[in-house]
Amino acid sequence: MKIAGMILILAGVAAFLYGGFSYTSNKKVVDMGPMQMSVAENHSVPIPPILGIAAVLAGGALVYLGMKKA
Repeated sequence: MKIAGMILILAGVAAFLYGGFSYTSNKKVVDMGPMQMSVAENHSVPIPPILGIAAVLAGGALVYLGMKKA
């Protein structure tokens, strides 16, 4: 449980600091025989700060409960 809690804490801090992530997808626009054209589209996925805080709190609870049992 301690390892899962630490991973949650790190993920929560990263989500809080970065605020989201972005990725690029390629979309085929024209396909006329040997001629093909594609467009690269950038997408961003925001992560609300409350989710980062919740992950840190849940991870802290898992670490605390893991230390209590040991």
